[in-house]
Amino acid sequence: MTWPRSLMDTVRSGLTIERARLEPLAALRAAAGVAIVIGLSLWTASPSYAASAAFGAFSAGTSTFQRSWRPRKVIALVAGAGLGLSTFVGYLAMSHLALFLLLLAVWAFLAGMAWAAGPTAGIVATTTVAIMLLTITLPTGVIEALEHAAVIAFGGVAQAALIWLFPIRRWGRHRDALADALAAVADYARRLREDPVAPFDPEPMITARSAAAVTPSQARRRPAALHGPRGLAERVRPALAALADPRVGAPAEGPGRDRARELLDAAADVLDAAARSIRRGAPAEVPSATRETLRIDDEGGADETDEGGGDETLEGPARQAAVQLSHLLTEVLEIADSSGRGLGPTSGADEAPPLLRPTVFQLVPIVLRAMRRELRGDSPVFRHALRLAAVACLGYVLGSALPLGHGYWAPVTSVMVMRPDFHRTYSRAVARFAGTLVGVALATGAVQLTHPDAYLSGGLAVIAAALTYLLMRTGYAASQCTSAAYAVLLLGMGGEGWHQTVPDRVLLTLLGGVLAMLAYVAFPAWETPRMPDRLADWLAASGRYAAAVVRGYAVPGELPATDVRRTLLADRTAHAAWNEALDRAKREPVRHRGLTRAQAEEAQAALEAFGQAAMLLETHLPQRGARPVPGAARFADALAADTERAARHVRERRRPRWDRAKEALVDWEADSTAEAVVQSGAELLVRPLDQLTTAVDRAPLERDTEAARQQRQDAL
Repeated sequence: MTWPRSLMDTVRSGLTIERARLEPLAALRAAAGVAIVIGLSLWTASPSYAASAAFGAFSAGTSTFQRSWRPRKVIALVAGAGLGLSTFVGYLAMSHLALFLLLLAVWAFLAGMAWAAGPTAGIVATTTVAIMLLTITLPTGVIEALEHAAVIAFGGVAQAALIWLFPIRRWGRHRDALADALAAVADYARRLREDPVAPFDPEPMITARSAAAVTPSQARRRPAALHGPRGLAERVRPALAALADPRVGAPAEGPGRDRARELLDAAADVLDAAARSIRRGAPAEVPSATRETLRIDDEGGADETDEGGGDETLEGPARQAAVQLSHLLTEVLEIADSSGRGLGPTSGADEAPPLLRPTVFQLVPIVLRAMRRELRGDSPVFRHALRLAAVACLGYVLGSALPLGHGYWAPVTSVMVMRPDFHRTYSRAVARFAGTLVGVALATGAVQLTHPDAYLSGGLAVIAAALTYLLMRTGYAASQCTSAAYAVLLLGMGGEGWHQTVPDRVLLTLLGGVLAMLAYVAFPAWETPRMPDRLADWLAASGRYAAAVVRGYAVPGELPATDVRRTLLADRTAHAAWNEALDRAKREPVRHRGLTRAQAEEAQAALEAFGQAAMLLETHLPQRGARPVPGAARFADALAADTERAARHVRERRRPRWDRAKEALVDWEADSTAEAVVQSGAELLVRPLDQLTTAVDRAPLERDTEAARQQRQDAL
């Protein structure tokens, strides 16, 4: 993508208003926390203390709207503590410019490295840098600085207390994540009806697994409906694929295909009903015709009198997949029906142990290890941390040197818009400037009309905070509009006129956004050159997963049950990383290095087909005591070796080869005792590998032609 086209794309993205599900009650609760803090501070102290407390309460409330699976009150407490600490140490160092710049550089660098622990940690840590710059000018002594830090931390305590006292839709985000996963599998079933080899996006499953990880205290309070359906959805997906794929399932045409389509439609209806049930906390409602199609009786159990579900049109593996699907959907409905029984803890001896998430204190060494792993020159997180530290210091120096008041707005803007990737940094810079223009205009109009005193300014600021929380998920430009008004009103509460803040804020916001943009150009972390490495990671992970599945046929039931599961999760993570990297690369204004866009899409299709074949084989894995499949062990070893070697070749821009796997497959096919369905699955594993070789190893002339074609498209 060319620079002009990329910039236009970032402008459109930054100004886009998304249609997201609003959370008015949560926004009202967070705004109430801001109101309580402002009111108490004005009553017991002074407007300057109220401004500090309001910034802390507002930022702590904002942190609770980040996409995190931890309890919101814990996030508010951690954010409040970090904000108070940054204010205090910032004030101690601000009397000496060199010392303060050193502190600012170190603090900003650590905040940038916090992205190694995830977006929520990175955003909360970045906010502490911004609050440090905003609030260090308010105290006039060490004791007063400590008091300001305390009232800022009190803002986080107030938000946490309100969350504890007035819970809204307990486990709501966890319910939504699980419901989205079930709905994604339902959509997959409908797509399989039209396209028997349709790919599946792993993102909803990854999100649901992240939501399923809980702390020990959460595990004791988790609703029964949130324990079980995710694992069942994982097992339903391969059963759907095995039923739909004509190579190992229902025939391509005829009564068997019609019956498979009926089952796929019914499965989609059941999964959608379960998703609605879990999302709303109500029993699932499934039409009787759908239950009849799946051979489910009135009590929700599968009809055990006929192993094939009374279905004479499906035979062999397709019949087995249909029976397995019927039993799995019965279990899904049984758990979904428990959604209406309240929020009691799960119990039962047959339940699998929960996925445990570390507590906040246990998370510290994990975060430190993650940050240490990112301390390398080619890491996007490390480069982001360096950019953040440099721009924060440069913005502070420039803002202080300019003949404008409130010079801190420039570095605040820079640190708040900067992200580890190009597109989000540029789109947020555009959105912040546009939102600031509108926000300060609205705030100025309100001040001019009302001429508010400190209490009325605080009240207007609370309204602006409530609107910010309400619009948090609709786009950065919309929320920035109201947060800019909030900042102007708070400063007005401290006695500063609008003419002292508005012009400075606009000009310095523009300066900060420009600095953030230039920093990425000067020290980028482009994703496009890393695409071959991302592809190699995905290929290696997919190879390990496929080899683990095939090895399960060689020694039925003897390998640890976690082997296939562990490799599947690694494959899914690598697939999601590839999807995210490809989306970023498409938006970057740099030419490809090693993989064109067409090559990347062809390679993705090949690896998705490879993963589909491995999933089909996983569906029919034999149980302990079954007869071992001859040739499976050798083919699994050859497949693992070839994919590991091919991953190295892809990184080195060399042609991947599959000699060992093809040789093992030929020997396996010569064995007449092997099961046809297993051999068919093995053949399906090898075919996409040749497609992958074709995609990544085109002739130089063809590559040049493709590059020229892409340049012509970008110019249109």
